[in-house]
Amino acid sequence: MGGETRTQNSVRNGIYALVFYVLNLILGFVSRRVFILRLGAELQGLNATLSSILEFLNIAELGIGTVLASLLYKPLFDKDEQKVSELIALMGWAYRRIAYFIIAGAVVVMAFMPRIFAETTLPLWYAYATFLVYLLASLLSYFVNYKQTLLSADQKEYKITVAYRFPLIIKMGLQILAILYTDYGYEWWLFLTAAMAIVSSVMLSRTVRKDYPYVAKVSSRGAGVLIKKYPEAVKKVKQCFVHRIAGFFQYQSVPILTYKFASLVVVTMYTNYMMIVMGVNMLVNALMNGIQAGVGNLVAEGDREKKLSVFYELFSLRMFIAAVVCFGIYTLSSPFVTLWVGGYLVIDNLSLGLITAILFINISRSAVESYLYAHGMFQDIWAPATEAAINIGLAVLLGSMMGLPGILIGSLVSLLVIVLGWKPYFLFKIGMKESLSRYWVNYIKHIVVIGVLFVGGVKLLELLPIDPSVSVIGFLAYGAIGMTVFVVALCGMLSLVSRGMRDAVVRMRHIILRR
Repeated sequence: MGGETRTQNSVRNGIYALVFYVLNLILGFVSRRVFILRLGAELQGLNATLSSILEFLNIAELGIGTVLASLLYKPLFDKDEQKVSELIALMGWAYRRIAYFIIAGAVVVMAFMPRIFAETTLPLWYAYATFLVYLLASLLSYFVNYKQTLLSADQKEYKITVAYRFPLIIKMGLQILAILYTDYGYEWWLFLTAAMAIVSSVMLSRTVRKDYPYVAKVSSRGAGVLIKKYPEAVKKVKQCFVHRIAGFFQYQSVPILTYKFASLVVVTMYTNYMMIVMGVNMLVNALMNGIQAGVGNLVAEGDREKKLSVFYELFSLRMFIAAVVCFGIYTLSSPFVTLWVGGYLVIDNLSLGLITAILFINISRSAVESYLYAHGMFQDIWAPATEAAINIGLAVLLGSMMGLPGILIGSLVSLLVIVLGWKPYFLFKIGMKESLSRYWVNYIKHIVVIGVLFVGGVKLLELLPIDPSVSVIGFLAYGAIGMTVFVVALCGMLSLVSRGMRDAVVRMRHIILRR
């Protein structure tokens, strides 16, 4: 598979992702507004807390999907159908056992629900019903949806969008109507969540069966033989497990600790902002997921110079996207929340700044992590363990004193130490055997440009005679001016200081002109 094919696949994945993102974003915000206004912020906080508890059980996934995706790049490149079939069979066998573990853990959680939600005024059956619906969707991912890893590794992310994600758009539309026009809005909300999870899984299964008939019927028989045949998969899964723990503490501990140190309403305030953040992050990830498979394909090809060239191009593109997204989040999210659900759910500026900083690191980190995943480098198990320890330790300590800002500081410090400090060293010095100085020179140049323009952009917006939280028109005008100036200035400045950015601009221009 040539580089041009990788680019074309990435563009196609991006187009489908963009369409889905726009629809999902619009309906998602409308759905949340309707939910909070009609059913209450406390119920929304209950949902967020239960979702985080279930994610804790999902830590048992061990990172099998990530490991198997890294092992699938080479056989897909070589069109080795037997190896692909065996790896998917091994994945299915492991996922079924994980599902059984999650079921057992869910039973234990439900036994303690009266204590967990003793202080809420909501009926206890809400917690049980919501948890069971989320549990169903989770179990489907282990019994059926895990095969989507094959589509992702083969740069067919757009088919996942069509088969699996678009039915979720329909679900949100029906849920909005149910809450607005029926007397049992939440009951309908739960039913539709469960029903469309099943429909999406069926459609995804049919897509995989059509594209890969040789893996359509995955049998668990002979799993012991496969484990012996692919010892590297077992080894990397064990390594990746610790990485999963760190990811859980960073993302899923915040709502739980916020409920512990604050209230369900504060959880709702935080998750309102995180819905904006995750909506934008979902777009970025969807646009770039196809590129991840292309990186894996590129690494399998083995061209050293091309790998480095593409890395710095991807690095500059990620830094550019991270800066644009974070500028928009920092300047526009609070006015948007005011217009969306009301000013009483706006968080403080310190928490917003910390959320923005965390988001920047998480978006920009992907250039390094894409290459780590493509090389199957999960052996630095001390790093995520340290990240998790720093994260949860500081979050509990500072959260008890400062509330939400203290919890977020724990996440940020752990990212600075491990993601910005260790991961680049691990990739360049240990994985690729390349000089780290070029990476840091590039990073510093990008950060200086982004920092100067970020501060300048915020100061410019403060001078505008527009209050973006009063009307939609004012918000749009405020955002259009600020984002346009920032994007144009950033693209121009980064193109001056970074060859990777110049290469990315040339590639995008080439794609647009060809289309």
